[in-house]
Amino acid sequence: MGPSLAENLASRIAAREAGIGVIGMGYVGLPLARTAAEQGFEVVGLDIDRRKVKALNAGRSYISHISSESLADLRKGRRFSATSDFARLAELDVVIVCVPTPLNRHREPDLSFIVSTAQRIRRHLRRGQLIILESTTYPGTTNDVLKPILESSGLDSGVDFFLAYSPEREDPGNQDQSTAKIPKVVGGDGSTALDLAAAVYGALVSKVVRVSSPETAEAAKLTENIFRAVNIALANELKLVFEPMKIDIWEVIEAAKTKPFGFMPFYPGPGLGGHCIPIDPFYLTWKAREFGVPTRFIELAGEINDSMPRFVIERLSKALDQSARRGLNGASVLVVGLAYKKNVDDMRESPSLRIIDLIEGRGGRADYYDPFIPEIPSTRDHAELAGRRSIGWERSEIERYDAVIIVTDHDGIDYAELSRSAKLIVDTRNAIERAGVCKARVFKA
Repeated sequence: MGPSLAENLASRIAAREAGIGVIGMGYVGLPLARTAAEQGFEVVGLDIDRRKVKALNAGRSYISHISSESLADLRKGRRFSATSDFARLAELDVVIVCVPTPLNRHREPDLSFIVSTAQRIRRHLRRGQLIILESTTYPGTTNDVLKPILESSGLDSGVDFFLAYSPEREDPGNQDQSTAKIPKVVGGDGSTALDLAAAVYGALVSKVVRVSSPETAEAAKLTENIFRAVNIALANELKLVFEPMKIDIWEVIEAAKTKPFGFMPFYPGPGLGGHCIPIDPFYLTWKAREFGVPTRFIELAGEINDSMPRFVIERLSKALDQSARRGLNGASVLVVGLAYKKNVDDMRESPSLRIIDLIEGRGGRADYYDPFIPEIPSTRDHAELAGRRSIGWERSEIERYDAVIIVTDHDGIDYAELSRSAKLIVDTRNAIERAGVCKARVFKA
């Protein structure tokens, strides 16, 4: 008797002969595909966006922290290619799904990208393949949503193909934590699928953490992001509590974090952004309703974080009243930073967009500066802002605004020049004080 399907796949993985397909060439899929190719696997990146496919095959990166040079090197070595032809899935041994999982307008999970991707895979699924989902989602998605679609092909999970879940843990812009350095949690639909998925990631990253099921791995990802969301909400609430006491929350946190045990610093801000922290907690609150379990703590944290853009606007209005002797109505405001976090070109769910809307809803005029985002693309919730362009970074430009709000504290911004040029600054990130420059006319928010 020859080797089993699982034994054959394990052998191909160990020898770096397995072909790996990564579906979704975004902020998660592209770094993963690059890492797999760098480790000697032949990798195919699949995406429905033909512009991305064209750029990747030309060795051009559209993500700021992924260099074009690294992609060009992989293309020269014939280890990486991109395509929109999903029929190529049949050629591959391992297929990893990295597609978005947003919320709909009712703040309910939108699994349409997972479902449509699963249907594409099903059409080309063959015996002996390993399918891994990385998209953040609620516990049960892998087994209750993805698995039935794949098995409608007539093939059975654990017998004809293998299924696993391993949550993405990318931190865009973090130069100290590349994909290869971040441990991967893995849960499989059965022990064989777990072994195979662990073998794949064991060849790519520094450490693999096995858990008992896909549901546990799905829950681990949500727990990581809920932990951050709740603690950021606590920092934001403490900011609101300490402000009327004339206590600086930033100084408080710096003092508290000197304790070598029992405290972990989290920092306040203008609101949450990105594809994870503002969204993922609601995947669990939605699933919890199925079991009749309240999630008051998580929902309260969401309310607090969601209220911060309005707090920033109230702080701006007060600063204008006190410093410029004028109200927000008719004022010109420069928003510094459009990205949801510093040093990246990702503006998904960015609080800057809401802040711009709120300024203009109060009769003000808002422009923005962001060296990573020269133009605002079309977005679902802020379509009216599409096409606006970043202003230039000249003193004469900054001086013409009645106020500046620092929303995203990119490292490359000249905060000394900003401090000299701005009439007043509302700083939501404590950037001016951390830069050690003049704090005159600076209001923290």
